[in-house]
Amino acid sequence: MKDRSHDEAMAELFKEDPAFAAEYLNQLLQDGEPADLLVALRQMAQAHGGVRALAREAELNANQLYRMLSSQGNPELRSLSAVLQALGLRLAVQVAPTPQQQPRAAAA
Repeated sequence: MKDRSHDEAMAELFKEDPAFAAEYLNQLLQDGEPADLLVALRQMAQAHGGVRALAREAELNANQLYRMLSSQGNPELRSLSAVLQALGLRLAVQVAPTPQQQPRAAAA
């Protein structure tokens, strides 16, 4: 059995299950750090043939996309939307639950 890196394993999982990829990004947007989102997007780029292939599909400059997805990246909304569209995903806005609306934990 060949050893795989975490990034390779995640890329494969994202490629096999786009619904999981979407839910993973939503969870990162809700609870994660911006750097975590960029790591996930790099993994998704790997799953779709690499950053250069994704850049072509998103109609972005490959160097710009490499910088955007770097640990110091700060993507513009337009670029992020183009990348997500190329990955078969999209941004959405939802109402955040207020403390009164959050589901209560089941009583023990």
